[in-house]
Amino acid sequence: MHYETVLREGSAVIVAELAVEVEKQLPGLIDGTVEQIRAEMPVYRDAQFVTLAELRTSVRNNLEFVMRTLRGTEEPDLAQARATGRARALQGAPLPELLRAYRIGLTEVWNRFVELTASGEHQDLRGLVAATSAIWALIDDYAEALTTTYRDTTAEVMLAHQSRRSALVEALFAGGAATEGTLWDIARVLELSLDGTYVVVAAETPRVGHEPLPQIENRLRERHHASAWRLTPDLQVGVVSMRDPAASQVIIGLLRENQTGRIGVSPVFTGLGNTSRALHLARVALSSMMPGTTGMVQFNESPLAGLVASAPEASVQLAHHVLRPILDLPGDDRNVLLLTLRAWFECQGSTKLTSERMFCHPNTIRHRLKRISEELGRSLTDPADIAELGAALRALHMFPDTSHLPSPRDPLR
Repeated sequence: MHYETVLREGSAVIVAELAVEVEKQLPGLIDGTVEQIRAEMPVYRDAQFVTLAELRTSVRNNLEFVMRTLRGTEEPDLAQARATGRARALQGAPLPELLRAYRIGLTEVWNRFVELTASGEHQDLRGLVAATSAIWALIDDYAEALTTTYRDTTAEVMLAHQSRRSALVEALFAGGAATEGTLWDIARVLELSLDGTYVVVAAETPRVGHEPLPQIENRLRERHHASAWRLTPDLQVGVVSMRDPAASQVIIGLLRENQTGRIGVSPVFTGLGNTSRALHLARVALSSMMPGTTGMVQFNESPLAGLVASAPEASVQLAHHVLRPILDLPGDDRNVLLLTLRAWFECQGSTKLTSERMFCHPNTIRHRLKRISEELGRSLTDPADIAELGAALRALHMFPDTSHLPSPRDPLR
């Protein structure tokens, strides 16, 4: 401690004698300290963290301890400073203001020593020097103890808050029973709107414990987009607020800045309670890209896509059942026919548009479509057959690992 090293036996006696006299003025000293703190510091004047009564109690306890220490009747125990530091950290009071309040109180004590040694029977320059050294050493000890405890408590509070926040984010993504009765609390803690508009992002981690989108929450916040994120061994997932129509481009830009692997994005959705389903769709979008590639895909918002994604195993079985005759063809034939069928669907069944997209003559497309119909035993004019083919193609696109086919990617939109 600074205080114990500063005071020698002789100076300790002088300081103790002066402290006895100053302690007689303690009620006025307490009042003066409280008034000065409130006059100079708006956070205390406006009772932002502590009431007037709480401030007065704190000032009295600390000044009484200071006087007992200066009188030598009590060892320099800084428990009161630590207690105050912890209490103010829990209340959220700023550390600089807290230290300033301490300095005001101890400066008031020093002023009383100056007045006492400047006149009267206690006039003594040596005594003033000793008292000054003792008081300022005590200020250093107080500040060190208070600051250390304040920072330790703040770290403890932040860790507890982060643990709770992580648990709530996990509950939000888990959905179902995990969010029953807690959705309002989740929205409040995460600072997200219950009925807001969102997207969910799922980014593949490069390796365990490493974020594929480092500092993404802070970068989104800088652009006024609230979000909440969770890191798992294989994914970094987040729900991002879409506060205006232009938000999509901002979010896409941030995601692309440091893209290192596959990123899946859900459709835009409304209502925080739908986050779990949106995460599923974001994961489906991510899995539609081949492992080891780098890219970004947003899940298509069509009802058919949602139906396929909701039952991946059944959808894959459907795809192989419907498309098996083509899937079993040699590589070049298989790829050409499937790509032609997909292009035909994307062009709303227009032979002309399909030929333009695939850079070949319309008659070539008609020939391929006729062969597709023959191979599959299905009509491209029968609505029931067309519906099955569309669902099968969608499933094959979403779950490309289930076949040996290269799968064209939908652009992020």
